[in-house]
Amino acid sequence: MDLTALAGYAGATLTTIAFVPQALHTWRTRSTVGVSLGMYAIFTAGVAFWLAYGLLLSEWPIIIANAITFPLALFILVMKIRFRSSSD
Repeated sequence: MDLTALAGYAGATLTTIAFVPQALHTWRTRSTVGVSLGMYAIFTAGVAFWLAYGLLLSEWPIIIANAITFPLALFILVMKIRFRSSSD
């Protein structure tokens, strides 16, 4: 594996793993008070486009990272909508 691919996989792994604590916290507490609905809506759409971009280019680091990140971000977004309260 060359240095370029290694950098891609490393970046993809770290940015994807970064969403796991938020998803677990949201699942456990059923609270999304500190989560911005607007930010997650835009972010989730962006991840979907990154996934499409990776698929169109057949770039596996982009595909794998976004195929994992998209459902995590979508889960948090859905939970934010589902558990939204007047204090959010």
